[in-house]
Parts: sequence; structure tokens; C-alpha cells
Amino acid sequence: SGRLSEKSLELLQSCGLRFERSKDQLLWIGKDFPIDLLLVRDDDIPLLLNDGACDLGIVGTNVAEEAILEKPDQGLQQLRRLPFGGCRLSIAVPRESDYKTIADLNGLKIATSYPALTASILEKRGVNAETIKFSGSVEIAPNIGLADAICDLVSSGSTLFKNGLEEQDIILKSEAVIAVNKDLSIENQELLNQLLFRVRSV
Repeated sequence: SGRLSEKSLELLQSCGLRFERSKDQLLWIGKDFPIDLLLVRDDDIPLLLNDGACDLGIVGTNVAEEAILEKPDQGLQQLRRLPFGGCRLSIAVPRESDYKTIADLNGLKIATSYPALTASILEKRGVNAETIKFSGSVEIAPNIGLADAICDLVSSGSTLFKNGLEEQDIILKSEAVIAVNKDLSIENQELLNQLLFRVRSV
């Protein structure tokens, strides 16, 4: 389940891929094309790709880039963007904050599920802030005194509003991407080329 699951399955079906599947099974066996499908949480996909347990994955740009920054010497790379799963990685602060520009984050603590990505983008913008890794409900971090601001994925902004936060700066626009383990065998590279041809066609 998740924001990318339904659209990913629609894409694969449009590409002519069919699977023997069951609601209770996480591994679906390919029928007409030699690709099997493993259903896992998006945060687990980079690990599976880096370890060679899977060859391809569909994840958000934010997840892929975080994984690449955390382990730049591993085998994961982004291959092709897909036209769904759009959201934004944004800085949000308490509504009563005096925040005016991103430079106001200097010296502050920022809670995020994407510490490497957040730190990298802020550093490029000349901001020196402390990133605190926070899994789950990042938006509560300012309310409990853990951080001064957050950097989190935003779709509608309603969750921020309910927690007394205001979106300020979009630092990354994210969408679904096909990520790949770049150490593919020659045989699997040929299959990948066939799959990408189908993806481009649809």
C-alpha cells in the first residue's frame, strides 16, 4: 500500500505485465514476461536494490535521492521519472514563527525523515542547520520541543495546518522514478531495455 502502489500497478499492467497474485502474498510471479514483483514498503526498496535482492524498483525521487546520498558508493541509480506520485519536500515552521527566508534556518534544528537530502539541499543554499532524523509523524516535532522546523513531504498541507505549521519553502519536487541496481547482468539489461520500451510506449 502507499501513495505509489496503485499507479505503479496500473503502469505495469499497461505495459502488458501479468502476475499470479494473491492478497496474502508479497511476491507475485510474472506470467507473460520474466519479471516477478515484490511488494514492499518504499523505504525498503533502496536496501533491496543496493544488496542485489531486486534489480528494479519504483520509488519517490525523495527516497531514491536520500538513499544515494547516504550510500553514494552503492549500486542504486535513478533511471527514469514517471508521471505520477507528485508531491513536494518542504520546509514548514510554526505559524507564529518570524520566518521570512530560508536563511532564517541557520543555527536551528530541523526534524525530517530525509536528513541527508535535507542537509545537502540546505548546504547548497548556504544554510547551516542541524537535521534530526525523525521517522513517522514529523509534524509533531516542533510541538514537543524536538525541533524548530520540519522538512517533510507535503501533498495538500492539511496535516501541517492541523499541527499549527505553515509551509514556507519547497526544496524538492518529487515524483515516482524507476530506480535500478546498476550492476545488472547482460541478460537482465536486455530485459530492462524491453521494459523501458514498453514504459515509453504507454
